[in-house]
Amino acid sequence: MIFEGQAIKVTLDEANIATVTLDLVGESVNKFNSLTLGELATVVEKLQHIDDLQGVIFASAKDAFVVGADITEFTSWFKLEDEELTDKLRHAHTIFNAISHLSCPTVAAINGIALGGGMELVLACDYRVMADSAKIGLPETQLGIYPGWGGTVRLPRLIGADNACEWICGGAQKRSADALKDGAVDAVVPAVKVQASARHLIQQVMDGKLDYHARRDELRAPMVFSPIEKMMVFESVRGVVGAKAGKHYPAPMAAIKTIEKGISQEMDKAIETEIKGFVKLAKGPVAKSLVNLFLSDQQIKKTAGKYAKSATPVKQAAVLGAGIMGGGVAYQSASKGTPIIMKDIRPEALDLGLSEANKLFNGQVERGRLTTEKAFKAMNAIVPALTYGEFEHVDLVVEAVVENVKIKKSVLAEVETKIADDAILTSNTSTISITELAKGLTRPENFCGMHFFNPVHRMPLVEVIRGEKTSEAAIAKTVAYAQAMGKTPVVVNDCPGFLVNRVLFPYFAGFSLMMQEGADFQVVDKTMEKFGWPMGPAYLLDVVGVDTAFHADQVMAEGFPDRMKHEGKNAVDRLFELERFGQKNGKGFYSYEADRKGKPKKIFNEDINELLAPVVQSKSELTEEDIIARMMIPLCIETVRCVEEDIVASAAEADMGLIYGIGFPPYLGGAMHYLDQMGLQAFCELADKYSHLGKLYEPTAQMREMAKNNHTYYGA
Repeated sequence: MIFEGQAIKVTLDEANIATVTLDLVGESVNKFNSLTLGELATVVEKLQHIDDLQGVIFASAKDAFVVGADITEFTSWFKLEDEELTDKLRHAHTIFNAISHLSCPTVAAINGIALGGGMELVLACDYRVMADSAKIGLPETQLGIYPGWGGTVRLPRLIGADNACEWICGGAQKRSADALKDGAVDAVVPAVKVQASARHLIQQVMDGKLDYHARRDELRAPMVFSPIEKMMVFESVRGVVGAKAGKHYPAPMAAIKTIEKGISQEMDKAIETEIKGFVKLAKGPVAKSLVNLFLSDQQIKKTAGKYAKSATPVKQAAVLGAGIMGGGVAYQSASKGTPIIMKDIRPEALDLGLSEANKLFNGQVERGRLTTEKAFKAMNAIVPALTYGEFEHVDLVVEAVVENVKIKKSVLAEVETKIADDAILTSNTSTISITELAKGLTRPENFCGMHFFNPVHRMPLVEVIRGEKTSEAAIAKTVAYAQAMGKTPVVVNDCPGFLVNRVLFPYFAGFSLMMQEGADFQVVDKTMEKFGWPMGPAYLLDVVGVDTAFHADQVMAEGFPDRMKHEGKNAVDRLFELERFGQKNGKGFYSYEADRKGKPKKIFNEDINELLAPVVQSKSELTEEDIIARMMIPLCIETVRCVEEDIVASAAEADMGLIYGIGFPPYLGGAMHYLDQMGLQAFCELADKYSHLGKLYEPTAQMREMAKNNHTYYGA
């Protein structure tokens, strides 16, 4: 044993080949924290002083190779002054450069995931062997930064500038076949053969069959492009990436700029170019927001993990109601390995639910994500039923019938008599009180909310709602099932609308008030989309369903009459009256026609303005700033109320709920982070400008107190 630390061990065999094994003590995965980085520096120095060293293999004792930098630790780097951050980055580069300058060939034996800094370690090696089950990538742009330990310098020289831009700007994890095709790795083998294959590569160098010196020289030199070649590559990449990233996410375009400059430079100079651009991104607001989201996501997954740990897994599930939502729940459960019974009282509804699930499985097959055999097997895990025949064996039921309190109560009371005493009953209600729905049940402790978002297969969030009598065991089992379905569960307490819809409806109310003042809904949509929302409020209402919004609005008005009740008809009431329900019947604020892929295409018709004219009460001139403020202020204040009233346990969970549930712009980091970034004092002053619009625009007393003391929701 040459070295044995807390993160790395080094052995030397009889042929003078060293194996550097990453194995971070006390962690399930390897990651680059200061301990690992410090030990790696020590290891490299020791390797430099071994006489006649024939080769070095970098390997992992864990299932993953290295998952990247420890974000919880490295966020402290971003708070440093520019010069200090630059020094930190240079120190890491010194270690990676020393690896690439060792006096012998180096091989990365990639047995599992190698991301971020882990991928940059891989790139510092001469050769790379990858397990066929492994994935590699540089996902830093998803955190508002780009690779800072040589990724923008080494990857273009290895796989070409255009491929490197796609890898880095997209931030995706690449499968072994794609990595081999692009030239990022030299061999793909079964995981059990990775280290043996790495050893074989070194033997080939020793036998004179491979020249690692020539490879190093080629990869260190500037890349040769004619001006026209360079222009064609980078103008094309900029167009594609710019359209996808948008103006709110600067990291992908900054990465392209760095790569374009770096490929013409000697490696040392290119590294300095990378460092300079990285520092600028790391100190920006978008990186701060996206890193905060990453940490919040980790926090809620950890919280969910604690719940799930205490629960027995759901082995057999059931869903009541077989429409689009029921079919989506059935698909998601079956696709992740939990068999599910789909029950309805109408055969045609079962056909619809099965058709929805089948369509989704076929889509997975067409995209190459599932084999036909696996799709068929998963589809067979969905059992349609018109009766409760097999319900005695069910561990958890999701009720997904029509959003009507009387119907739901009736169905829940009926199914409770058909399931085992310890089975968990859940409701997919989007607004109705779980405590109210539990009133007709004999085992209310085994009942909670399980609110999926539409479309189920795409939306990552599941709200798990605790009623007054819900037991922790029921919550734990429901959370465990949501996780098993591949969803991100957030536990919330009961109130009308729970977290997401309670926050969404003040946002819609802000929109309705502007419509009453004669605002053009197209202008509002475009403004909010430009601000970063995936769709504007009118389009979102069409997607949600105007009828759904109408009924939910009544629930919210009854629950919070002081601020969510409105006088007279608003735009949603008017469209409901006209039976313009949105995408579901082809007409709402917009009209819809199927495109060639069968997806609804949005069309604007002038006659809608005449139809909405009866709800217009005045005419106001609204600037873009007015529109953004009038939409965002009610949403932010209601989110704060949910945290203050303990509907949701933390600012992090509130923000992730909005990001995952309604597409809150990620670059802003969530409503609570947005308030922190703006400053509560500035927010309260902005809200006061619109106080004439009513209580929805009135900050809470606690917000004003926090503003006075310059406090934030995320603390230091």
